Amino acid sequence: MDPRIIALYDEYTHAPLPRRTFLERLAALAGGSAAAMAMLPLLENNYAIAAIVEPADARVATERVRVKVPSGEMTVYVATPRTGPAKRGGVIAIHENRGLNPHIEDVARRLALEGFLAFAPDLLSLVGGTPPSEDAARELHPKMNREHAIAASVAAVSFLQKHAESTGKVGAVGFCFGGGVVNRMATDSPDLAAGVAYYGAQAPAEKVPAIKAALLLHYAETDENINKGIAAYEAALKANNKTFTIHSYPGTQHAFNNDTGAARYNKQAADLAWGRTIGFFKEQLGAPPRAS
Repeated sequence: MDPRIIALYDEYTHAPLPRRTFLERLAALAGGSAAAMAMLPLLENNYAIAAIVEPADARVATERVRVKVPSGEMTVYVATPRTGPAKRGGVIAIHENRGLNPHIEDVARRLALEGFLAFAPDLLSLVGGTPPSEDAARELHPKMNREHAIAASVAAVSFLQKHAESTGKVGAVGFCFGGGVVNRMATDSPDLAAGVAYYGAQAPAEKVPAIKAALLLHYAETDENINKGIAAYEAALKANNKTFTIHSYPGTQHAFNNDTGAARYNKQAADLAWGRTIGFFKEQLGAPPRAS
């Protein structure tokens, strides 16, 4: 697909670009309105194909809970493996800028299948909750206070540490907006043991000395807005002797892990990054028995 179209869709999903303006510019690039409408399903997320681990998978138990956070309460999707009572490491999965959707719920179930206690907060529940419409969720996202969302995610670390099935070791993985939140969780929570950020905004250099967690940072090869901050972040992490690994995936665009978006999803890179993510969590949090 034309990189200009990918860049336009990225602008639409990350900036206050009205849908009408997006469609007009898409039509200009695609060669007409009909071509633009035919291309739209390849760009927009299709949650009907979201589940790698089905919601009804008998190996995983799921529930929604309400958790108290500094700015009120938030909803959390919890996924646990049905392997009997056991202590296990916990992983918090932080969503993109469209809230807690079926894709991120699937990520939580995938983590549970690997044996982890998985928490997927709906940070948009701080401002009413993730709406069913992706466009509505994107429009609601800017109304959420980012610092409140970071504080709520940090609070989730403490909550998960005290969970009856938790070993007390907690990691976090986030995507896009969520990747940036994970970088800030690392600076703001001394209890976070491991953080994995997929194409996320980097933490400010002045906050890096506070990081205690080991970090695994995944980046797309073509992602100008995010990649411009890599060098300074890497320099700050090195200068402060932090434990981190950076991977850049050739031939990929921002959101290459999201298998519900056909235009940017890169299965080879996503599978490699996921394997590295699970291996990293097992190394940092312990290797729990896999659900079966």
